[in-house]
Amino acid sequence: MRRRIAPLRDFLNRESTSGLLILMASALGLITANSPLSDNYFSTLDYKLSLGADWYLIELSILKVINYLLMSIFFFVVGLEIKRELTSGHLASFKKALLPFIAALGGMAVPAIFYLAIAGGVAPGGWGVPVATDIALAVGLLTMIGPSVAASLRSFLLALAVIDDIGAILIIAFVYSTGIKFSWLAAAALSIAMIAMLKKAGVESTLIYSLFAFTLWFCLYKTGVHPTLAGVILGLMTPNILRKRTRVEDIEDGSVSVIEWLEHKFHPISTFFVVPVFAFANTGVVITAESIKDASQSVIAWGIFFGLVIGKPLGVLIASIAAKRSKLAEFPEGATNSSILATGSAAGIGFTVAIFIANLAFDDAQTQDIAVLAVIVASVVSALLSIALFKLLARK
Repeated sequence: MRRRIAPLRDFLNRESTSGLLILMASALGLITANSPLSDNYFSTLDYKLSLGADWYLIELSILKVINYLLMSIFFFVVGLEIKRELTSGHLASFKKALLPFIAALGGMAVPAIFYLAIAGGVAPGGWGVPVATDIALAVGLLTMIGPSVAASLRSFLLALAVIDDIGAILIIAFVYSTGIKFSWLAAAALSIAMIAMLKKAGVESTLIYSLFAFTLWFCLYKTGVHPTLAGVILGLMTPNILRKRTRVEDIEDGSVSVIEWLEHKFHPISTFFVVPVFAFANTGVVITAESIKDASQSVIAWGIFFGLVIGKPLGVLIASIAAKRSKLAEFPEGATNSSILATGSAAGIGFTVAIFIANLAFDDAQTQDIAVLAVIVASVVSALLSIALFKLLARK
């Protein structure tokens, strides 16, 4: 029996479903953290696990197992999607990629400027938090709004969010990696070289690649570079070639590439397990009158909030208009300044990656909680603004 798939449609459908699961898991995390189970919740996440000894010791709390190990699967899927978009998707040609690329640059630069203008004097390292876009929630929102959103805008947002992810990955790699140990970095480079050699030799064994994938993850963990980058590297190294000996078939062209096959295998795991678990574990912020007061008086919280709610849509719009007026690129079919702004508001839903970066950007737990709370509130406000703008446009 052959299973028929439609890679892009399946990806968008899963992302839409993932958005609902993220919201449910986040709500559950918040409820649990503010319930009688709060102590059990936090003590479980802080419980440390050890494996190995001496140089091969891995010591992680439950929370870090989620954020370091499980999220590597999420970033592997992100890497696969980036590779697919660059080789055969919306970013496969220079003309297709130019507007989302320019818009994404604006959508990353302006929020960072907003944050630095507000909180740069207190915690300049947090500028990376408001630059991120959550693909699942943003794409899911536009899908939920329905026919009032042009199909071209959904494609534009997907491409923009993919480029945004590339930016976030680079920020994690070069800004939030500390204390790099070059001997382990050399070992990581050797692991990458071995994977490249296996690929060139035509090796197809999933087990062999899995062993080297874990070796790369372990080397990056020891290096000081965030180990989730192993997932991105492996995703980008995956060849976009025909997958042999598979029972999966693309209904669009009758064949399945290695990337499409791996997405078919790993995307459901990321969507229905990894991301909801991450959301549950990382949104558990204790909310009290005092914590709300602290957040409302924190320039870090306001920097993140205004960066996502105002900086993101403004950056996307300004960059898009600049690209159009300079005749470098054209707007998506049927798009106007207002609809680009509404799409930019959807891109202001930072959530998963923004929370991930917030936990890297700030050292103390109290500041992390303030940042996470700001991301949650800003994401909700951005979603509501996007819905309101699209509904308003639909009435005209």
